[in-house]
Amino acid sequence: MPVSTARKLADLRSVGPAALADLAVLNITTVAQLAVCEPAALYAKLCTATGVRHDPCVEDVFTAAVAQARDPELPKEMCDWWYWTRQRKAAAPRKRGGPA
Repeated sequence: MPVSTARKLADLRSVGPAALADLAVLNITTVAQLAVCEPAALYAKLCTATGVRHDPCVEDVFTAAVAQARDPELPKEMCDWWYWTRQRKAAAPRKRGGPA
């Protein structure tokens, strides 16, 4: 019987026990399921399902996981959730200070 080389969610970088639990809440159990998801939608659905606004870094973990699910050859640095934190923060509008 051939050994399966199919990736599991736990094989993805940045996906630890907490992320696996979050994905389970969302009924995501395979890499193939994850590959067709949008990270922001997963984050919103998790917040709704749990009734809690989760740390925005959870969305970054989802982004890293989805990127890996879609591309097994993703560059190593893009597999780490903190890469996506920098991307998210760079894309966010700058908050203006108080009155000038």
